[in-house]
Amino acid sequence: MADLGTFNTLQIIEQSPYGAFLDGGELGKVLLPTKLCPKGYKTGDTVEVFLYLDGDNQAVATTQRPYATVGQFALLKVVATNSAGAFLNWGLRKDLLVPFSEQRRPMQEGHSYLVYINLDDVGRVVASSKIEKFLDQWPITYEPGQAVDLIICEPSDIGIKAIINHRHWGVLYEAETFKKLKYGQKIRGYIKQVREDEKIDLTLHRPGHQKLSEMAQRIMEKLQQNDGFLPLNDKSPPEVIYKTFGESKKTFKNAIGTLYKSRLITIDNTGIKMKER
Repeated sequence: MADLGTFNTLQIIEQSPYGAFLDGGELGKVLLPTKLCPKGYKTGDTVEVFLYLDGDNQAVATTQRPYATVGQFALLKVVATNSAGAFLNWGLRKDLLVPFSEQRRPMQEGHSYLVYINLDDVGRVVASSKIEKFLDQWPITYEPGQAVDLIICEPSDIGIKAIINHRHWGVLYEAETFKKLKYGQKIRGYIKQVREDEKIDLTLHRPGHQKLSEMAQRIMEKLQQNDGFLPLNDKSPPEVIYKTFGESKKTFKNAIGTLYKSRLITIDNTGIKMKER
């Protein structure tokens, strides 16, 4: 069975001057244009292709790879607008349509938007910037410590919202974000906990490694507030450390040791510095 809007491995069933015809099952014969055919192809071979509908609503195949497929979110740039809606560059020759009815706010050419890719009623691949309606539609089965793929979204009152595995909302608390994150950025993260209200807390730290103590988190927060540098290290006088953090030098040394082993900071004679990651 061949599915529109995603990758399929299909068999070549016929050759023509225009390219190779693939067995698209219920979609019928699907053309892969000659310039996209693999070298030396022959009838009976299989090829991995992406399927979508052309302007005549006919299924066509390509070996080009779009930036995202049906069921996924991506940050894409508007390359044109007309009476049908906005058109996004998604890596294929045919641009991706966002109908006016699926625009959270009117899209402008040259701007980038986070969108969800899906199929419309006739099977055309389209996008929507009304991303909220495509999230939290599946049962939550995550476990604490589970690695997940995140897409960074807008700030909230308590941190930064992120999309988990293209399916659910989660939140990275401010204390968990020790580097600058950009809207639409894809990043690896981990489930911190699923709360009783089914809200999901996230972290960027790999479980099982050195866990950041409360003191270590405070140090990272202070580094963020001071352009990534503090003129303190394990040689600093205890009274200076206490004045800055209200903690003992031993607690401070243990915390920066944890941060150093976690490769979050560097330490030298001038102080501690947040590492770029």
